Amino acid sequence: MADQAEQAFLRVYINTLSTQPITYKDDYQQPPENSLKKVPVLQISLPAPPRRKQADPSSSAPITLTFKSLKPPASYTVQVHPTDTVAAVKAVLAAQSGGPPVAAQRLLHKGKALADGKLLKEYPITAGDTVNLVLKALPATSTPTPTSATPTDSAMSNNKPTMSLPTGGSRHQRIPSVVLSPSPSGETPSGGDITLTLDNATTTVDAQELSAYHATVAKPEFWERLLTFLRSEFTTDGDAQIAFEDFLRASKGTLTASEIAKIRDHVGVIGMAGT
Repeated sequence: MADQAEQAFLRVYINTLSTQPITYKDDYQQPPENSLKKVPVLQISLPAPPRRKQADPSSSAPITLTFKSLKPPASYTVQVHPTDTVAAVKAVLAAQSGGPPVAAQRLLHKGKALADGKLLKEYPITAGDTVNLVLKALPATSTPTPTSATPTDSAMSNNKPTMSLPTGGSRHQRIPSVVLSPSPSGETPSGGDITLTLDNATTTVDAQELSAYHATVAKPEFWERLLTFLRSEFTTDGDAQIAFEDFLRASKGTLTASEIAKIRDHVGVIGMAGT
């Protein structure tokens, strides 16, 4: 019995120790037998890195090239650098006396076209070589010619109506009427032209008359009396409301949104989507 009690005590004690964290000292070193074995590394001889090539100073030295054109016959001798782009060479040619524009130039060397974005040293071009210059025809730019005004246009410009807007800020405006006036002789003109004149007599609107009209139409009592009249004329209330909506839509040009809302609240007729 005593042996079993000691074994139970040891078992509980060991389990308690195993749950405690392990703390190592700062100078702790793992035993050699627990360390991983080193993998042998074979020493392989590597070649020495290549030497960096020194830039050839002669590659950037200027060279003299001859550019010849057959049509029209022309020759240009210029001094350029191998590090210049083909586009820069074309600009140098264009700067010469009587030089062609850059857009018209096309350079060829030994039958191969030179690209604008490449350098001269990317091609087998050496000092004293001759480069063929082919000139392209540029598209002609046409300038628009001003059109002359016709007699009808001048007559219309001289008869422009002047709109006098009312001071009340209303949106009502009368559109000037167009009158076709026949020729004085009563015969149809041979050219078929008809002179249009604008009647200016109807272009002005009396501000006082328009403001008095708006003041009457904006009153909710006016629309209440109108709805009462329409209901007395129509047999059904639906037809009376349809007629009421027609009258209200015809007057919406002179009414604001708040005025329309007051009219509908006072009369009790709600339109589509509550408007």
